[in-house]
Amino acid sequence: MNIRQLKNFVIRPTLEYLGQGMPGIASDAAVELLLGTMAHESQFAYLDQVTGRGDNTLGPAIGFYQIEPATLGDLFKNYLSAPARRGLSDRVMSLLAARPVPRDQLATNLAFATAIARLIYLRSPVVLATAGDIAGHARVWKTVYNTVKGAGTESQFISDYQRLVAPNL
Repeated sequence: MNIRQLKNFVIRPTLEYLGQGMPGIASDAAVELLLGTMAHESQFAYLDQVTGRGDNTLGPAIGFYQIEPATLGDLFKNYLSAPARRGLSDRVMSLLAARPVPRDQLATNLAFATAIARLIYLRSPVVLATAGDIAGHARVWKTVYNTVKGAGTESQFISDYQRLVAPNL
C-alpha cells in the first residue's frame, strides 16, 4: 500500500469531510495517529485479526484499523445517537455504501473505517499529541484504542510507525 496516497486520498479527505465545522478533526496530529494506528493494528496488510497460527475465524477485530463490531455498535448507540451530533452522524452515514453491512465495511470501505477510527479517538477525553510526537501518539493509542487490556505496547506502535509510515511519507 502506498502510504502517501492513503494519507492524501483517503485519510485527509475523509477527516476534512467528517470534521466540517469541527476544529481539530482533520489535524496533522489526527492524520499521523490514524496512520500509526493502521500501521500497528494491521501492518497495512490484514483485514482480519490474526489471533494465532492457523486462525481461520473472522475477527473479532476487522479492517485495517482492526475495529471490533461491538465498538462500532457502541459508537453508534452511545455517541453518534446524541441529538447534538446529528450532523456528524449524517456525515458518517453518508460514507456507507449500500452493501455490505456496516460491520463488514470496516474491512471494505476505507473512508468509513477511517471515520470510525477517528471517532473512537474523538469521543475519548484524552487529548491528541501534537503533530510529530510519535511517542505521544503511541500513548494516546494505548490509552484510548488498545487500552490496558490490549496486548499492544507503545514501543511496538512507535516501531511500526518508524518502520512502515515515516519512510513512506
